Amino acid sequence: MTSTAHHDERIAKMTFASVYPHYVAKVEKKGRSKEDLTTVIEWLTGFSAREIEKRIEEKATFEEFFEKATLNPNAGLIKGVICGYRVEEIENPLTQKVRYLDKLVDELAKGKKMESILREPNK
Repeated sequence: MTSTAHHDERIAKMTFASVYPHYVAKVEKKGRSKEDLTTVIEWLTGFSAREIEKRIEEKATFEEFFEKATLNPNAGLIKGVICGYRVEEIENPLTQKVRYLDKLVDELAKGKKMESILREPNK
């Protein structure tokens, strides 16, 4: 599935605050916690829990959200399909980052182990 400029722009202008409650609901419905979600977002973005809350309060768009983020160097290890897109093949950098986040939330909701979600080497 090919991403379009309109699709990429729509994602860029969407606020993180508008999507975050859906992330929380999705993971909690599957028995995971908001704290688990925070851990995943912290890993991907480098934000602290307080910084995540600040982005929500500011109603930051995904564009603003990821502009201020420091993407985890292992984010490129996130592979697979989410919302009909293979994340490793998405050409628009911002759309890819948003889909990375979607994929991590999906993995969390599916009950994957945190070590696997955070792409930690086997210990």
